[in-house]
Amino acid sequence: MNLKEQLAALLKAMQAIIDGAKASERELTEEEIKNLEAKNAEATELKGKIERQEKGAAIAASIDGLGVQPDEEPGGAPVHAKSLGAFVKNDLGPKLKGVRGTRFQAQTEYKAATDVQVTGGAAGVLGPALTQVDTNIVTGNRRRLTVEDLLGTETISGAAITYFVEGALEGAPTTVAENGKKPQLHFADPTAVTEALAKVAAYIKESDEIVDDLPWLASAIDGRLLYQLSLFIEDQLLNGNGTGTNIRGLLNRSGIQTETAADRTDNADALFRAISKTALNSGLEADGIVINPADYQSLRLSKDNNGQYFGGGFFTGQYGNGTIVEQPPLWGLRTVVTPAIEAGTALVGAFAQAASVISKSGITVEAVNTNEDDFVNNRITVRAERRLLLANRRPSGFTKVTLSNAAPTA
Repeated sequence: MNLKEQLAALLKAMQAIIDGAKASERELTEEEIKNLEAKNAEATELKGKIERQEKGAAIAASIDGLGVQPDEEPGGAPVHAKSLGAFVKNDLGPKLKGVRGTRFQAQTEYKAATDVQVTGGAAGVLGPALTQVDTNIVTGNRRRLTVEDLLGTETISGAAITYFVEGALEGAPTTVAENGKKPQLHFADPTAVTEALAKVAAYIKESDEIVDDLPWLASAIDGRLLYQLSLFIEDQLLNGNGTGTNIRGLLNRSGIQTETAADRTDNADALFRAISKTALNSGLEADGIVINPADYQSLRLSKDNNGQYFGGGFFTGQYGNGTIVEQPPLWGLRTVVTPAIEAGTALVGAFAQAASVISKSGITVEAVNTNEDDFVNNRITVRAERRLLLANRRPSGFTKVTLSNAAPTA
C-alpha cells in the first residue's frame, strides 16, 4: 500500500469512528477522541511524506534523463490531455514546483490535559474531518461560442496575407453578324486587400499554492482565461471596427450587402430576401444566419390569424402535426442565436465560402512565477494569446439585415 492509499485508509477509519457516534446519537467517548487525535497526527505525518515525495519526483523530472517527463506516462506512453488547460497543468505544474524555494513547515500543538475537545473552528482537530467541501466553483454567465464555427479555417506562415478582389466587369457578350465587330470584355484592376495578424492576449494571476492543486489550475485556464479570450475574438469577428490593432469584423466590411425590413411583420421576409440577394449577387449560397435572441424570440413566437405559432407550438408542431424542434432554423439555414450580434441586426451569409479565420499556430498558453514580484508574493502568471486574422474574400457573400420592431401601417 503506497502513502496515498495509507492516508485514504486512515481518513476513512477516522470518518467511521465519527459516523458510528452519529448513528448511535451519542457524543464521542474519551477513548474515541484519543484514537482520533492519534490518527490525525499520523495523517499529518503521512501528508508530509507525500509532499516530500512529490517534490523529490518534480526535482528529478526537471533534470534530463531522470524521472518521467510530465508529457509521458511510465514506459514512454504519451499523455493525451482532455483540454488545453489540462495540457498546461501536466507540462508546467512539475516545472513550477521544481523552481520554487525549499519550504519548511512545522506544526506544534500544546494542549493541557483538562482542555475540552471541540469539533468546530479552524484549529479544531475534527473540524476538517466533519466538513464536506464542494471544490467546484460556481462560475458566472457563460454563453455558447458559435460564430467562428460558421467560418472557413486556414493557417498562415507569415505575418500578413494579401488577396485580390476581382474588379467590375465592363462590357458584355452579345450576338454578332458575320464579319461583325465583337464586343470587348474588360475587368477593372483587382483590389488588393492586405490583412495583418492581430494578437489577442490576456493573463491571470493565481496564488502559488494553486500549483499544489493542479486540477484548479486547469479549470482556471479552460473555464476563465481561454473562455474570455474566445469571447473577445467572437466579438471581433462580427463587430471589430478595424482601427488600431482591432480586426475588421464582418459587419463593418466594405462591399457587404444590406436589406431592411419595412415593419415587424416583414422581418421573416427580409431574411429570405437577404438569402436571395446573397445568392444572386455573390454566386454563393447562404449557409447561415446570425441573429440576436430577442429577434429570434419575436419570430419564434409569431402567430397566424388563427393564433397558431408559425414555428409550431409549445407541445407539438403547427396545427398539432409533427414534433417540436428545439430552436428551429430560419428558412432551413443553420441559425446561430447569440447576443454577440446586437438586437435589430441579423447577418445572412455564405460563411464557409466567403470568409475564413486564418490562424498562426493556434492558442499559446505560458506560465511563470518569476514575473514582476510574483516570486516574493507566491504567485504565478498565466498568459494566453492567439494570433489570427479575418479574410473576407467575397464581401458580397454577406447581407446585413436591419430588422424592425415597428407596427405595420394600416
